Amino acid sequence: MDIRKIIVLSMITLDGVMQAPGGPEEDRSGGFKYGGWVAPLGDEVYGKVVEQQIKPADLLLGRKTFEIFASFWPEHADFWPGINDVTKYVISKTMKKSDWKNSVFLKTMADIKKLKNSKGSDIKVWGSSELVHLLLKNDLVDELWLKIHPLTLGKGKKLFDSSAFPAAFTLIESIVTPRGVIIANYKRAGKVKTGTIGA
Repeated sequence: MDIRKIIVLSMITLDGVMQAPGGPEEDRSGGFKYGGWVAPLGDEVYGKVVEQQIKPADLLLGRKTFEIFASFWPEHADFWPGINDVTKYVISKTMKKSDWKNSVFLKTMADIKKLKNSKGSDIKVWGSSELVHLLLKNDLVDELWLKIHPLTLGKGKKLFDSSAFPAAFTLIESIVTPRGVIIANYKRAGKVKTGTIGA
C-alpha cells in the first residue's frame, strides 16, 4: 500500500519567517507586528498557483493554525472550495473537539505516523510552525511547497529550526512571479551522510 505524502506548504521571507503572512491580526504572538506581509507581493501568477495548491486534500494542522482557520474558513469557503468537507487533522494535547465539521484530533507522533500509513489523499500542512518543526525532526516531510518572498523581517516564527533531520530534496517545479516571489516545490530525495547524499 502506498503511504500518504505529507506536503508542507509555506509562505516564507528570505530569512525564513512564516508568521502571519495573511493579515495584521492573524498571529501577533511574540509581539509580531508585520502580519499581512504577503499582500503587496500578490499578482495574477501568484493567485493561480495558490488556486492550484488549495485543491481539496486532507489537512494536518497545529492547534494555533487550526484555531485561526476554524474562526475564518467555515464562513468563507467560497474562497477555498472544499475546505469544510476535507478532514482536518489537528495535533493537540489540549483540544479534543470542534464545531468545524470533519475535524479529527491527534495527540502524539505515533498518531501522525499511523495517519501517514493509512489510505486516503495526500496530506497538506499549512502554517503550523511547531508542527512543521516536529515533522522535519522526525523525517516525515515528503514534499516542501515554498513561496519565497523578497523581503526580510528579522523576527517571527521560522520554517526551519536546528532540529530538522539532515535530508536532501530535489526541485521538481519552480516559477518566479512578476513581483519576484520564487515558488519552488521540492521532493524528498534522501538522507545526508557525512558530506554526501544517499538514499
